[in-house]
Amino acid sequence: MTAWTPSDALGRRILCGTEYATVRYVGSVPPTAGVWLGVEWDDPQRGKHDGTYEGTQYFKCRHPRGGSFIRPSKANFGVDFLTALKGRYGLNGEQDAQRGAENAFVFGKKTVEFVGMDSIAEQQSRLNQLVDISVRECAVSHAGQKEEISRTCANIRHVNLSKNLISSWEMVTAIASQVQNLETLNISENKMKFPHTSTSVSSVLSKLRVLALNQTEITWTEVLLCAPGWPALEELYLTSNNITVLERPDNVLQTLKVLDLSDNQLLDGNQLHLIAHLPRLEQLILRNSGISSIYFPDAGFGCKTKMFPSLKHLAVQDNKISQWSSINELDKLPTLRSLQCHNNPLMDTEKNPETLRQLIIAKISQLEVLNKSEILPAERRGAELDYRKIFGKEWLAAGGNWEPEKNKPSEEFLAAHPRYPLLCLKYGAPEEGELKGQQPLTLKNQLLTLTIKCPEKPEQKPVEKKLPESMTVQRVKGLLYRLLKIPGSELKLSYKSSKLEGKEVELDNDLKPLQFYSIENGDCVLVRW
Repeated sequence: MTAWTPSDALGRRILCGTEYATVRYVGSVPPTAGVWLGVEWDDPQRGKHDGTYEGTQYFKCRHPRGGSFIRPSKANFGVDFLTALKGRYGLNGEQDAQRGAENAFVFGKKTVEFVGMDSIAEQQSRLNQLVDISVRECAVSHAGQKEEISRTCANIRHVNLSKNLISSWEMVTAIASQVQNLETLNISENKMKFPHTSTSVSSVLSKLRVLALNQTEITWTEVLLCAPGWPALEELYLTSNNITVLERPDNVLQTLKVLDLSDNQLLDGNQLHLIAHLPRLEQLILRNSGISSIYFPDAGFGCKTKMFPSLKHLAVQDNKISQWSSINELDKLPTLRSLQCHNNPLMDTEKNPETLRQLIIAKISQLEVLNKSEILPAERRGAELDYRKIFGKEWLAAGGNWEPEKNKPSEEFLAAHPRYPLLCLKYGAPEEGELKGQQPLTLKNQLLTLTIKCPEKPEQKPVEKKLPESMTVQRVKGLLYRLLKIPGSELKLSYKSSKLEGKEVELDNDLKPLQFYSIENGDCVLVRW
């Protein structure tokens, strides 16, 4: 425990046992004698009052019972970085003495050390070899003696300083100034003060690529004030900071590729427009951020937005998105490839999760991964063909027509189904026979009449079979094994459709049902081995 000094204590982070707190008051509390520390606990259940005692307010707390008074002797103000590092990696004096005792043997009154015992030089060498270090929960509160870290640990690149006793951003830079090639820094779970006004740009973090500031109580304004000192930053993690309002980053964060704003309740979806012009941003994580809608006003139906020009991965799970219009908007993102969107009210609009997945796939043309599951070409084709059929009647009723010159669907239809015209161009407009009202779902209606052919045995006549559309490819192979006397494991199935002239679609997943591939009555299944 470092020596306690009254002039230094106010605003400092402390440990009292296993509980974290911030010093809000230093002084006397009549009628008792001596000096007290008024502290605000991280866990308000630990406190007794709001900083008011016997009618006098000594300090303020966010929570009505978040404060207490403790004696200075109960407060642990932490240790310097190097002391924590040596303690974590077993290189402090106490452990060295123990190690020395373990490597010694007594002859009479003489203690003889074994050859190979760690010398001071060897310990120094071990510290110098450290590249990736973690001193999480080691009560680090300050840098220590000037240049001591750089002399002792010259090769450090990655530092985890999370959940310590760091009270200010200045203390972070004091430590970082002694780590010349720092690339990754995690200072999450340190409640600290950040600059409120612009400061001179420092080169201390000029090589930093990854920075985690989760649960540090930083605001977005403070992020932008510090950001000029992060000219090479690629990944920034800001979860659980009560960030509600964003501002446009001007001439900062231009190298950023990953931004995590999860567990911050943003004021509204329009806040995203303020960070939409980060030129290199590839991954945006917005889990549980209070978003209820997504909208890109600069692009019309079927057009691409100029916002988020490099965004490939978007995570919006655990939000309040309830309208399909937000999913439609995501098709405007020019480079989007991966989406996570589970646990939104929208997910409750369809009872069948598979149907929901197909609708999202059909609405976002370039998507390759949905909720961490890859979208195979056959799945996309099936989803788009089904979408084209499901909403075909609605298309006709809204002014759609098989004749191009008469095809004028309404603005309302295009707003609800902006990709529909493109799907008609890709696969052709749905035929009238495809748009018949849904018949009762009897087994008969679920049966597909298919022609089975063996291209490698032209002498074998084609066979016509009625198969349930829910039958898996694996079960179809078993049936064909009995029919053709060929081992099912060696069979390779594909099919041709009159609607896809010259194309052959492989049935490449044994666990998928026939309906997954959008096979229809009259299609021809080709059997090879």
